[in-house]
Amino acid sequence: MLIIGALAFGCTQTSLGADQAMIDAAKKEGEISWYTSQIVNQYVRPAISAFEKKYGIKVNYFRGNATDIALKVSTEAKAGRVLADVVDGTTTSVMLMRDGHIMQWIPENTKSFEKQFVDPNGYWAASNFYVLTPGINTEMVKKADIPKTYADLLDPKWKGKMVWNATTSSSAAPGFVGTVLETMGEEKGMDYLRALAKQNVVSVASSGRQVLDQVIAGEYPIALQIFNNHASISASQGAPTTFITLDTSLAVIATISVTKATTKPNAAKLFMEFVTSEEGQKLLAEAGELPVHPNVKPIDPTLRPEDGKFKAIFLSPEKVDQSMPRWAKTYQEIFR
Repeated sequence: MLIIGALAFGCTQTSLGADQAMIDAAKKEGEISWYTSQIVNQYVRPAISAFEKKYGIKVNYFRGNATDIALKVSTEAKAGRVLADVVDGTTTSVMLMRDGHIMQWIPENTKSFEKQFVDPNGYWAASNFYVLTPGINTEMVKKADIPKTYADLLDPKWKGKMVWNATTSSSAAPGFVGTVLETMGEEKGMDYLRALAKQNVVSVASSGRQVLDQVIAGEYPIALQIFNNHASISASQGAPTTFITLDTSLAVIATISVTKATTKPNAAKLFMEFVTSEEGQKLLAEAGELPVHPNVKPIDPTLRPEDGKFKAIFLSPEKVDQSMPRWAKTYQEIFR
């Protein structure tokens, strides 16, 4: 676990990218299938359009969360035909690595990345990262009442008025549970969670984005454990929302990898090079995401701990994957 008040982006090495031999071989392969957890209209379609225009290589996509993607690839493998060439998601690569479904390869572009954004064993690279915080409806929560600490969430006025995603994800109730336990420690963390359970936090089986949408619509004043960039995007479009930070927030990586069974390895590698290049990272930034390339900054710098002046714990995909069963079990035992 790394506790950060800032994520370092000091490296200034220029992008290296794919060589001509890879590009030529990729064009002969002609197309790839990308299994992605990224938001379709925000990033997936613009990225595909730019890549296809640049290289003339068709990209098909399937959209799901990290668990959906890992399950789909595993099912395909059991049937003897993995259709995915490139996969991404916060824990997708780690889940698939266990069964040998990920190729040991990373893009040249990642030589300019900070070390936490590249798997030391060479199975995944970061495409972007997420910071998970509460989000509020600014028309329902007065400025003077905005929670600033975990303890503030225990105020009786918030009983039955907070909501979170009930799925097994870092952007859901188990992720909030994990953040508390990692920052407060076992004993104090469990005491806090039992106190929070008395606040009757509403659990809904939907994505973090959909939970925030319910808050924006006025169904609840506070959403716990949402992507802070989603609140920023909605606020820029006029929605009554903003993200807030408590004692410590959670930062997680979105990884991207090439599947071991791909029949189009050059096209898959070229696509990963594109995603991790300055050009690809600028598309992520334009979509309101948090890029990892040192030369590309987000539209809203305050989303990052170092610019927003707030603390975050940065957990690796392996740590999240390893801890999630325990976090989910604790959530079920205390809150359901």
